[in-house]
Amino acid sequence: MESKSEMKTKRKGKGKMSVWLIVLIIIVAVLGIGGAIGWSYLSREHNEARNISLDGADFNNLKDGVYIGVYEGGMYKWRANEVQVTVSSGKVADIEQLNSSDPGKENANQSLLYDRVIKAQSLQIDTISGATLTSKAYLKAVENALIKAQKIE
Repeated sequence: MESKSEMKTKRKGKGKMSVWLIVLIIIVAVLGIGGAIGWSYLSREHNEARNISLDGADFNNLKDGVYIGVYEGGMYKWRANEVQVTVSSGKVADIEQLNSSDPGKENANQSLLYDRVIKAQSLQIDTISGATLTSKAYLKAVENALIKAQKIE
């Protein structure tokens, strides 16, 4: 038979274990709720970025000049950017990134994207794999610049 002190020791150990289990459950619940809220914000922003339309610029009707285009970045401003588009002889000749909400990502991918626009003389191009939503945001800024370049007849 167990003595009273041995029984108390066993109960104390079980009590500590149940406190840690409760703390663990609370931590997991808080992380789960935080993750669900974060996923909700991310999902809404991705849906908005996915649905950006790029059909407002007529590449056959451009005035020569230098135009600035801005995209505000969507609902959370995660993809805000500003470009400078040069039109020469009625064609897009150069696109330069001026500002971006994520300056660390200004790299060869943007140059590749802008080169595709210049070569195709269209915004209906293949986006950068793995950066589709960001590519669409950059293209939206280009479109906004080209809307300013439209000849009014």
